[in-house]
Amino acid sequence: MATYKKRGYKPKTQKEKNEAIEEQSTTAEVFNTLDESASKTEEWVAKNQNYIFGFVAAVAVIILGYLGYQKYILEPKQEEAMNEMFKAQQYFDQAVNGVERDSLFNMALSGGEGKFGMLDIVEEYSGTPAANLANYYAGMSYLNLKDYPNAIKYLTKFKSDDLMLNPIAKGAIGDAFVQINQPEEALEYYEKAIAASTNDFTTPLYLSKAGKLALSLDKNDKALKFFERIKTEFSTSTEAANIDVFIAKAKAKL
Repeated sequence: MATYKKRGYKPKTQKEKNEAIEEQSTTAEVFNTLDESASKTEEWVAKNQNYIFGFVAAVAVIILGYLGYQKYILEPKQEEAMNEMFKAQQYFDQAVNGVERDSLFNMALSGGEGKFGMLDIVEEYSGTPAANLANYYAGMSYLNLKDYPNAIKYLTKFKSDDLMLNPIAKGAIGDAFVQINQPEEALEYYEKAIAASTNDFTTPLYLSKAGKLALSLDKNDKALKFFERIKTEFSTSTEAANIDVFIAKAKAKL
């Protein structure tokens, strides 16, 4: 058992003297090892300092470059893009609420009155949030113009966590796939729309679309789950009005 020895304590017995010599030898060995390791580290640093400083400098340049890009290039570019997109947004809104829909949707895409359209924003301001949003507008415009491949092309480029736009974009891709007779892909995107939905409007809407499509594909278990979720979670929604009929159809096909 180890015993505590006061500072300045002198060994008396031969055994204590031997222990003291052994302790001194071990301590010296440890310090020698540490000194050797430190020396090797210092030698390695000295030998490779140009590489180390070069690496640190490169990282600093990348970080400063990124911050500079964000501040002096991307932010002004984003502001400029949003200003340029204003007229195209107006055309889109007028198309949704107006009568000359095809003409206005085309103007939203290609521009008018000397102003950029959504396709120009996507091309000229790539990498900005404005260009991302322009993908959404372009995709929805093409969907309304019944150009389904282009609707899919632009809507799949749109990335967002927005609680409304995200599920609507994915659901619109599902609608486009239905129109070009690709029901499996359509169902996949309806399910993505459901997963992205957290509101009482889009969730029952895409549950209903997914359920009906699953029923047509003889995926009756899946269809039943979609319909029953509408009944239990969204009983006051428009889609719940005749949901018992669809539940009965799905059960009958099991």
